[in-house]
Amino acid sequence: MNVLPDARELARYQSEPRQMPSGAVGKNGFLRLGFERREERTVLTTMERRVPLLVQQALYWDQAMPGLACVPLITTNGCFLQGDRHTIEVELAAGAQAHLTTQAAAKIHSMDANYAAQTQQIVLADDAYLECLPEPFIPHAHSRFITRTRISIAASATLLYAETLLSGRKYHRPDDVFGYDLFSSTIRAERPSGEELFIEKYVVEPGQRDVRALAVMGDYDVFGNVLLLTPKPHADRLFEQVPSVLEPGDSFVAGIGRLPNDAGLVYKVLGRESGPVRAAIRAFWGLARREITGASLPDEFLWR
Repeated sequence: MNVLPDARELARYQSEPRQMPSGAVGKNGFLRLGFERREERTVLTTMERRVPLLVQQALYWDQAMPGLACVPLITTNGCFLQGDRHTIEVELAAGAQAHLTTQAAAKIHSMDANYAAQTQQIVLADDAYLECLPEPFIPHAHSRFITRTRISIAASATLLYAETLLSGRKYHRPDDVFGYDLFSSTIRAERPSGEELFIEKYVVEPGQRDVRALAVMGDYDVFGNVLLLTPKPHADRLFEQVPSVLEPGDSFVAGIGRLPNDAGLVYKVLGRESGPVRAAIRAFWGLARREITGASLPDEFLWR
């Protein structure tokens, strides 16, 4: 049994699927994106891809930041299946600015063997700016998923990174709410020199621990985790602008904190539905973008 030292939670999920083995062709997705600044616009200069991961081209839909390269990440199968192994590498050269999102929520299908995994490497050079705002994860009953993200960021660069986790298909059937087996997320950040900034890991195992307990999820069903890695002057000013929302009767609660080693800020949101959590994250995103770039957010798409 080959279990990585920092992922002991996977020990019970090592059996191979009866259909296709883990990491087989079509289940071993790879995507490498490289961005460079060319005069007033950031361009996508490197694009390597292997199914089921796909990117078509950089778009420029943001009128407030017309040089911002906006790239939707696509999976041709539309979901995560047991045995999937996806790797995403993103690198921004000095001064580049990009926005990454996904085509839809990431549905993690039910599993009777193994698990699905996603590995991400994000590298930001001096004065680079990246917004990484994927759609939420929706884990189905008896699914197992692990995601690891490693960030290398220059001291003058900025990364806004968000993960949103739903309790499951809340309106599908009752046992889909916190019916998944495992969701594990690890985020490591360091300077280009290798100096470690922080490691954050959270593991959710509804069958092993009561996620409805006080100070865990309580009666909330959606968890938003937002990291803003940015120079300290920006972080200090934003910290004073973002209020905590702690009234239990509200549609969401939220709080802000500081990351270790002056790396930036962490903003966490709990909600009963995804709408209020999305709105809270968007409000934080808007404040961060205005502080760091001076630009406002674009209007939301009509289909949101």
